Amino acid sequence: MLEQIHLLASVTILGVLEQAYFFLQVIYARRMFGISPPKISGPPEFERIFRAQVNSSEYFPIFLALLWQAGLFFHQGLAAALGLLYLCARYCYFTGYRASSSERLTPIYVSSGVLWILLAASALGILHFFVSHYMELNILQLFT
Repeated sequence: MLEQIHLLASVTILGVLEQAYFFLQVIYARRMFGISPPKISGPPEFERIFRAQVNSSEYFPIFLALLWQAGLFFHQGLAAALGLLYLCARYCYFTGYRASSSERLTPIYVSSGVLWILLAASALGILHFFVSHYMELNILQLFT
C-alpha cells in the first residue's frame, strides 16, 4: 500500500513545509513593520505578504484533496508531478506578490491551471472506478 502513496505523501509534506514558510514570512513582516495581531493592515509591503499567505492557505485544502484523489484514482506519478508544479507556482506567486501585486498573476494562472488538471484527473479516475466496479466495464479495454 505504501508504494501506492509515497509520492503523494512526499508532496504533501513539502506542501506543509511551504505553508509553514509562508506563515513565518508573515511573522517576520509583522515584526519588521511593527504590526501586532490581530491587525491585518499596514504598509502595502506588509499587506501583500499577508494576502499572499492567506490566499495560499485558502487554496491548500483544495490542492490536497485533488492531489490525493488524482493520485489514488488516476495516477500517483502524474498527480505528484502536478503537485510539485503547483507548489513551485505557489512559491513564485508568494515571492511575486511580495514584490508587487502585478507579479502574482502568471503564477496564480499556472497554479489554477494545475488545480483544474488535477480536478479532471480525479473525475476521470473516479468515473473509471465506478464504471469498472459497478458496471463491470473496463473502459481502457475498449480503446485497445
